[in-house]
Amino acid sequence: MREGQEAAQLLEWYDGHARVLPWRVSPADRMAGVRPDPYAVWLSEVMLQQTTVAAVKSYFERFTLLWPTVEALARAEDAQVMGEWAGLGYYARARNLLKCARVVTQAHGGRFPQTAEALQALPGIGPYTAAAIAAIAFDAPEVVVDGNVERVMARVFDIRTPMPAAKTEMKAAAAQLTPRGRPGDYAQAVMDLGATVCTPKSPACGICPWMGICKARRAGVQAELPVKAPKKEKPTRLGIAYVVRRTDGAWLLERRPDKGLLGGMLGWPGSDWGEDPQPHPPLEADWDILTEEARHTFTHFHLRLKIAIAVVDTGATPARGAFIDKHAFRPSDLPTVMRKVLDLSHGRLTEIH
Repeated sequence: MREGQEAAQLLEWYDGHARVLPWRVSPADRMAGVRPDPYAVWLSEVMLQQTTVAAVKSYFERFTLLWPTVEALARAEDAQVMGEWAGLGYYARARNLLKCARVVTQAHGGRFPQTAEALQALPGIGPYTAAAIAAIAFDAPEVVVDGNVERVMARVFDIRTPMPAAKTEMKAAAAQLTPRGRPGDYAQAVMDLGATVCTPKSPACGICPWMGICKARRAGVQAELPVKAPKKEKPTRLGIAYVVRRTDGAWLLERRPDKGLLGGMLGWPGSDWGEDPQPHPPLEADWDILTEEARHTFTHFHLRLKIAIAVVDTGATPARGAFIDKHAFRPSDLPTVMRKVLDLSHGRLTEIH
């Protein structure tokens, strides 16, 4: 790594054009000696995995209002955290968020380790997140490479190897430009450059601080990079969700296994999800099948859930799950796909109740 003119040019641009984000210390405040809060950096980076900045802002603000410190988050109830996470997807991140908060609180006295190596030993923190926290929160000269940075490097260095095979090449390119001075600001500067100037479509090369060194721009191929391998078509899986309400208003719910998709989340009892799901009702009832399906897209597949609903007496005994009193039931505790099922069920349940 070397301190170079390229990094200085980008940092000068960042000082005047940095995005205002709720978890970020501005360049001016940083110059005045304000240190980034490692908790805020960690929380934002975990939330931003596979999610956009626009989607994360309100979640981050709500989380830090409810749990302003890592110790407060460590004391939180799992169900409440999972409920607040609903909509961000990838629920394994929320489970690891709690695990990490508790390890930091119990094993590290509420202080995050300062090196990427030590950070990566914590639950849910991989190489990218560890490098980002070390650089941004502790000014460690780490090479931080997210999707925005990959796009910038592909264009600056005219890397035409298709993704994801190009990742190693892109990280090596990023390492050439990463400075030892202000590494945290530099990491955020490259991210901002990719998010606001070197965008996926129609990059604004005319206002880019790196247009003079951009090899792809000189070759006229900047809009074509990075090259992406053809995406595989997502398969569609089918399933059945059973929505049961007791005559006293209680709802039948079950908690999914900790491991796997939507692990640890509350949901409606259901069948398997596959090409030919087999009926698996949680109790005997007069089931009413809705004509409309709940549809949801996960990372690797599309899901279509047939919805079966029933109203049962207070003496009904389910083989799976448990009834939750209507006053204790919070739709916000359900993952998005399960809330879609509830929304579609409400009208029909009112009719047959």
